[in-house]
Amino acid sequence: MDPEEYRRAAYASVDYIVDYYKTITERQVVSDVEPGYLRQLLPTEMPQEPESWDDIHKDFDSHIVPGLTHWQSPNFLAFFPALFFDMNG
Repeated sequence: MDPEEYRRAAYASVDYIVDYYKTITERQVVSDVEPGYLRQLLPTEMPQEPESWDDIHKDFDSHIVPGLTHWQSPNFLAFFPALFFDMNG
């Protein structure tokens, strides 16, 4: 990445985090994927050429996020309350 590509990727990451917290109450708190689900979604070999940030972000959103437990969700009731930032106001 050159410096400008890095800047765009960093801004996109911050935007993603803000959007994540704005929509956290709409997300299913606990994942319903089966253990090992990710293995079949990953390539068997490392890429030979670098991938664009957009492709990496799409993979993260479609492959990783479905397996997350959203611990910071106000809908998550566990042993103690999580700190929640109201991103809507």
